[in-house]
Amino acid sequence: MATNDELACTYSALILADDDVPITAEKITTILKAANVPVEPIWPTLFARALTNCNIKDLISNVGSASAAAPAAAAPAAAAPADAKKEEKKKEEEKKKEESEEEDEDMGFGLFD
Repeated sequence: MATNDELACTYSALILADDDVPITAEKITTILKAANVPVEPIWPTLFARALTNCNIKDLISNVGSASAAAPAAAAPAAAAPADAKKEEKKKEEEKKKEESEEEDEDMGFGLFD
């Protein structure tokens, strides 16, 4: 569970991102002081370093597809082979399902016969 310090830094980072302001430890600290929220000095620095190369607006808008967005952002050229592998796996799974259904039919009876 997040502490109050973490939540305060998160909200400060969201405010900065909403205003299209680069996220730095100093700016997070300024927002926290203006809001009268005391935090340990390490938290703004940690959040600023963690979010230096992140586009927070993209992270928020792609919450549901985080697992797909991370590899695509890291290596866009490698996405095509990964998609091909996924398609091959799907085809193999479909073949296995069809084979298992055929085996059930070969027994000469079904569950609802």
